[in-house]
Amino acid sequence: MSKIILFDGVCNFCDQSVQFILKRDKQEQFNFASIQGDAGQELLKINHVPTDINSFILIDGHHTYFKSTAALKICKELKGAWKLLYGFIIVPRPIRDFLYGIIANHRYKWFGHKQSCTLPSPETRKRFL
Repeated sequence: MSKIILFDGVCNFCDQSVQFILKRDKQEQFNFASIQGDAGQELLKINHVPTDINSFILIDGHHTYFKSTAALKICKELKGAWKLLYGFIIVPRPIRDFLYGIIANHRYKWFGHKQSCTLPSPETRKRFL
């Protein structure tokens, strides 16, 4: 079973993060779903994700990860030196999530947002739910 990343489809920073992952996920382990889409909404319900979560979400089998833990687990699977970022998992989660929250809470202000989700390219469309 593939790993699924749920992301904010109207957030420019989140969109760029998805593009970043696509370029470095050479084994195509990750599939993607916008939180705003039907598939994303269904996955949120199935995995009992709190409605107020402000985060990338990683669903890996029966495990669901949020915030900095999701980001670090994703980095661990990417090609290149990005794997090394997983070492930050030793930092206590409240500290990691605090720093993650600063970016998450200001992402629209700092990076902007769009009116609708970007359509994936034909090459990557199969990886979007």
